[in-house]
Amino acid sequence: MPGGAVIGTVDTGRIEAPVTAKAYMMCAFSAFGGIFFGFDSGYISGVMGMPYFVHLYTGLPYPPTTSSALFTLSSSDKSLITSILSAGTFFGAIAAGDIADFIGRRTTVIIGCIVFIIGVILQTASTTLGLLVAGRLIAGIGVGFVSAIIILYMSEVAPKKVRGAIVSGYQFCITIGILLASCVDYATQNRLDTGSYRIPIGIQMAWALILGTGLFLLPESPRYFVKKGKLDKAVEVTARLRGQPRDSVYVQQEVAEIVANHEYELQVTPQGSYFNSWIVCFKGSLRDPGSNLRRTILGTSLQMMQQWTGVNFIFYFGTTFFQALNTISNPFLIGLITTLVNVCSTPISFWTVEKFGRRPLLIWGALGMVVCQFIVAIIGTVTNNGTGNPNAVSAMIAFICIYIFFFASTWGPGAWVLIGEIFPLPIRSRGVGLSTASNWLWNCIIAVITPYMVGTDKGNLGAKVFWVWGSLCCCCLAYAYFLVPETKGLSLEQVDRMFEECTPRTSSKWRPHTTYASEMGLTDKGAVQHDVTEVEHKV
Repeated sequence: MPGGAVIGTVDTGRIEAPVTAKAYMMCAFSAFGGIFFGFDSGYISGVMGMPYFVHLYTGLPYPPTTSSALFTLSSSDKSLITSILSAGTFFGAIAAGDIADFIGRRTTVIIGCIVFIIGVILQTASTTLGLLVAGRLIAGIGVGFVSAIIILYMSEVAPKKVRGAIVSGYQFCITIGILLASCVDYATQNRLDTGSYRIPIGIQMAWALILGTGLFLLPESPRYFVKKGKLDKAVEVTARLRGQPRDSVYVQQEVAEIVANHEYELQVTPQGSYFNSWIVCFKGSLRDPGSNLRRTILGTSLQMMQQWTGVNFIFYFGTTFFQALNTISNPFLIGLITTLVNVCSTPISFWTVEKFGRRPLLIWGALGMVVCQFIVAIIGTVTNNGTGNPNAVSAMIAFICIYIFFFASTWGPGAWVLIGEIFPLPIRSRGVGLSTASNWLWNCIIAVITPYMVGTDKGNLGAKVFWVWGSLCCCCLAYAYFLVPETKGLSLEQVDRMFEECTPRTSSKWRPHTTYASEMGLTDKGAVQHDVTEVEHKV
């Protein structure tokens, strides 16, 4: 019944194929898309602090005749260069949902790689602000395609037992991309030619080429084929993904459940015209836990909250932020250390997301970040951003690293895992696209305003900006406790049923007690009795 957990028999007759090494490898390669997403987000922090880049793009003389705090890009230029990528990604993520439904998840990601490469070429060729900004805008559209649809693809092909861990691998690859960007920035920072920034930018083409080429060898999502009415293809792909023969009970039952869930959702909310299919994403009442409106708000607000944690302040502006503290002799090295913490912390989520679940991860992660952020803010306020006090600066850096640990092991992967799970099949591609677009919209907003908050020529808040991030993280804590459901151990179809029958705070106790396939007449006592031809006839 809505509003309460339904505790039924856990075994609903559905059996799942054993998880094979092949399934792991397919999803692991898909996660590679996170590398160029992370690299593209991470390289810009170091590039904007490079002496030659500052000299070339501002006209300030080199070697600098002013203090390091003044030998820097203006706040407006930092804002534009950083935020324009997020603006492009916002529109790319919005468009990606429709494209993925029309031509497939895999093909959409390949197109995104091509668009990204075009943007990288323009950035690499740039020596002026205009061409650099244009290249980042186009590259952002490509990143939008990939960041939205890779999550969708991985969620749809991964076995339910390890779906959370596998999708967390995407966030892990993002952290690796950021680390690689920091390493390359560190290696080229002192070059006194265009190679200082062209090398970090140009390397990105390699990641897109590897992902785009490799995806030709991977299968399309079976849920895409079900959505298009190609049941024979869905069975073929599922058999390939699960390492089972086509007539295996594992394969037949999984496809039957996907078909039945899709048919049920279409009966509840018919798609109709193109514009109506978008309106369907906002159908229903906020009081109905299973309504599309509620799920769309949950997905978009979840990604908004991930940005409210403030972590991209470190990865976008960390180098220039550490430069402004003056006490730090090598801000590039500190930036590299923060990215190392990010990388080393993320794999913890591979185990915790399946052991403890999505909901506890987000609650405890937000609490940990709140504590660390307020400690940094207090130290920065008391010591005037650590001016002349190396111990205070060291303490701030230490708590910033602990804060990154909490993010990387909880909210970083957790938000991506959840948005791939909470939407029903008829609106899944658009729902994930909207959620990812929300991530990039808030990413863009933060990238625009942050330079004005901390820039020495503007607000000059310095470490006091962590009062803002800590306050926003308090909102993340309340949000996770009251609104985030638990989806651990459920198939995507069972998640749909869970939304209809319980509330977020009771979701961890919910157990599946029936299947869509049995309700729609596609199974008998949980065992698949129909072959593909009969299933197609039902659809």
